[in-house]
Amino acid sequence: MTLSSLAPYAPWTNRRGKLCPLRLAVFLCLLLPAVTLLSGLAFGPVQAEPYEAALHASGDWAVRFLLLSLAVTPLRRIFSWNRIAGLRRMIGLSVLAYALLHLGLYAAQEQWNLLKVASEIGQRIYLTIGFAALLGLSALGATSFDTAIRKLGRNWQRLHSLVYGLGVLALVHFFLQSKSDVTEPTLMAGLFVLLMLYRGAVKAGVDISNPLVLAGGAVLAALGTAGIEYAWYALATGIPADRVFAANFDIATAIRPAVWVGLAGLGIAAAALVQAVAGLVRPKFGLRRV
Repeated sequence: MTLSSLAPYAPWTNRRGKLCPLRLAVFLCLLLPAVTLLSGLAFGPVQAEPYEAALHASGDWAVRFLLLSLAVTPLRRIFSWNRIAGLRRMIGLSVLAYALLHLGLYAAQEQWNLLKVASEIGQRIYLTIGFAALLGLSALGATSFDTAIRKLGRNWQRLHSLVYGLGVLALVHFFLQSKSDVTEPTLMAGLFVLLMLYRGAVKAGVDISNPLVLAGGAVLAALGTAGIEYAWYALATGIPADRVFAANFDIATAIRPAVWVGLAGLGIAAAALVQAVAGLVRPKFGLRRV
């Protein structure tokens, strides 16, 4: 097989094998964190726990890219940007790649003692949950190609709808391994809630390109994020949950995840409003064909 025959399968090309600047830019952005992590391990300063920071960072990026993959379809619907639909597979495969890197770094941290790694996964619930999510992502990755899509038919959609459950498992793993400081897991969970609200609205037949619908979803997602944070501190830690919840309303001290989620949702609503207004104004001031 020649390089030219592989061209249609390169992540930076379209289905006709031609270079796609958008796909190339996304591919490089997906690759950059891994390059940074691995170069830091290879050329960075010697540390007592050389794999610790990279281990956590790889898991963080896996969750971030998982949410990004789930955001592709809602953003396509909201902004009628069909070109980004082709990015979903690439982003989804990057989630699997970072999850595998996460496991590999954990094995390296344990001196490649695979028996110990397997024992730890079986004994520690947060590792068991994370490994279950990895197995699910592996199944989705193995069936993400055109051949599998054709063979599975309608079952392919059913199988890949498991990604939402895998997202929940990944977030639970994120919370459990983060222990007391769950600022980022809470933020990721809130964004996941926002994306699930979009999905639920579509299933209910609601037009999610409507800025008012998006603004309402932003408020609900922010409340849900505050509730998740409160529940975590109330059930899993000894930290006063009431004080943490009250901190959501004191932005002078720090901006809590619930506020960030609300701002993200309102930002999308504002962008949708700008697009709607531009769509109304453009025909009025557009050039006529001659």
